[in-house]
Amino acid sequence: MELAAESKFAPEAKRVIIASSLGTVFEWYDFYLYATLAPFFAALFFPPGNATAALLSSFVAYAAGFLVRPFGALVFGRIGDLVGRKYTFLITIVVMGSSTAAVGLLPTYSSIGFLAPILLVALRLLQGLALGGEYGGAATYVAEHAPHGKRGVDTSWIQTTATLGLLLALVVIGVCRVKFPAEVFKTWGWRIPFLVSVILLAFSVYIRLKLEESPVFKSMKAQGKGSKAPLTDSFTKWSNLKIVILALLGATAGQGVVWYTGQFYALFFLTLYLKVDYLTTYWLIGISLVIGTPFFIFFGWLSDRIGRKWIIMAGCLIAALTYFPLFKGLTHYVNPALEAYAVKTPVTVAATDCSMHIFPTPKTRYSDCDKAKDFLTKNGLSFHDLPAVEGQTVVTKIGDVELKGWKEDDYKAALKSTGYPDKFDKAGLNWPMTILILVIMVVYVTMVYGPIAAFLVELFPTRIRYTSMSLPYHIGNGWFGGMLPLLATAIVATQGNIYAGLWYPIIVSIMSFVIGSLFLRETKDRDIQQDF
Repeated sequence: MELAAESKFAPEAKRVIIASSLGTVFEWYDFYLYATLAPFFAALFFPPGNATAALLSSFVAYAAGFLVRPFGALVFGRIGDLVGRKYTFLITIVVMGSSTAAVGLLPTYSSIGFLAPILLVALRLLQGLALGGEYGGAATYVAEHAPHGKRGVDTSWIQTTATLGLLLALVVIGVCRVKFPAEVFKTWGWRIPFLVSVILLAFSVYIRLKLEESPVFKSMKAQGKGSKAPLTDSFTKWSNLKIVILALLGATAGQGVVWYTGQFYALFFLTLYLKVDYLTTYWLIGISLVIGTPFFIFFGWLSDRIGRKWIIMAGCLIAALTYFPLFKGLTHYVNPALEAYAVKTPVTVAATDCSMHIFPTPKTRYSDCDKAKDFLTKNGLSFHDLPAVEGQTVVTKIGDVELKGWKEDDYKAALKSTGYPDKFDKAGLNWPMTILILVIMVVYVTMVYGPIAAFLVELFPTRIRYTSMSLPYHIGNGWFGGMLPLLATAIVATQGNIYAGLWYPIIVSIMSFVIGSLFLRETKDRDIQQDF
C-alpha cells in the first residue's frame, strides 16, 4: 500500500495497540488465575486421597482449557474472517470474563461432590474456547493497523500481555494471601481474584467498543475479496495447509513449550519440588517477569530489522541446550539444604505394578509403587529404580532405612530420621542468582514469543488470516505448551528424577528448530496490506 495510506494508519495504530493490549492482559489474567492456583485447587475441587493424583487431576482441568483452544480458533477464526476482527474479540472477552467470574462462585467438592470438578472443567473449556479466538483476533487486528516495517514491534506489545496477565494474577493472588489469614483464604478468600474479573471485564468491553474495524479488513470487504469459506480455504487447499503444518511444527510448538517452561513450569518446580512457599515464589517469578518483559518489545523491534525466523529458532535451540543446567542451578541456589540431603542420601525403589498416570479419573487406582514414587517426587527427591523384590509390592531404601510396602507414616518417619529438611529455609535462598536464572528463562520466552505474532500474520493472506494463524498458534501453545505441566509432572513421578520432565520441552524445541530452520521462510518484508 502506498506511503500515504501507511501514514494514515500510524496514529490509529497507537490507540489500537493500547486498547487491544489492555483487553488482552485482562483475558490472560482470567486464564492464568487457575494455572497459578492449580496446586491449591487440587484440595478444593477434586477427591481427597493421593496428593499427587489430586494435583495431576487439577492439571488435567488446567490442560483442558488449553486442549480446547484450537477449536475456539476454528470457531472464532471463521467468524473473524467472515464478520470482522473487532466484533469477534468482543465476544471472546465476554465469554472469558463470565466464565472466570463463575469459578469464583463455584461450590467445592465437599459441597456438591463430583459435580464440582465437572463444572470446573466446563468453565475451563469455555475459557479455552474464548482464548482460542482472542489471540488471533488481537494479533491480526494490531498487525493490520501497523505500518510496514513496524509490525514486529507493534505486535510485540500484544505478546507482553500474556506475561503481564500472569504478573497481574500473581499480584492479586499475593495480596489476597497476605490480607487474609490462611484459613480464610482457604475457605473463601481464594474466590476474590476470580470475582475481580467482573470489574476487568466491564473495563475491557468499554475499551473495545471504542475501536474501529481493521482498515485492511474493511478494504478487502469493500473490494469483495473476502473468503466465503475460511475453513475450507485454510485447511483443504494444500498450498495453505502446508504452511499451517510448518508453522505449527516449525515454530509455535517450540515457542509454546519454551514459554510454559520459562514461566509456568518454573513456578511449579519451585513450589512442588523445591518446597518454596507461595508468596516467595510469586515474588521470584514476579520480579523476573518485570525485568524480562521489556525484551518482548526488544525482540519484536529487532525482528523488524533482521527478521523473525532466526530469532525464534535461536530461542528454541538455546533453551533446549541450557534447561538442565538452569533447573539444577535453581535447586542449588533456592534450596541448598534439599540438594545436600539428596547428595548424601541415595534413594532406591524396587517395585512391581508401576504405572504412568497422565489423565487420572475417579476410577483410577494407584498401586503401592505409584504411591511411593508420588511421595518421593512430591518431596523433591530423585531415586533409582531397582528390580522388584519377590513377594513385595514395593521396597524403598532411603539412605540406610529400608521400607517394605506402602505406609505414608513410615515414609515420613524415614525422611525425618535421615535428616530430610521438611521446611523451606528462606535464609538459604540466594535471591540474586535465583532471579538471574529465572530472568534468563524469561528472555528465552521473549525471543520465541516476541516476534511470533508478526511472523504468523505475515504467513497468511488477509481473507483467511484470522483462521489460518489461530489454529497452529493454539495447537502449539494449547496442546504442546498447555500439556507441559501435566506431562512433565507425570514423567517425573514415573522416572524418579525431578529434572526428567524437562525432556519434553527439550525434544519439542529441537524439533521446531530443525523443521523451522529447514522449511520456514522469512516473512518480515511481506506487504500484508495488499495481500488479500
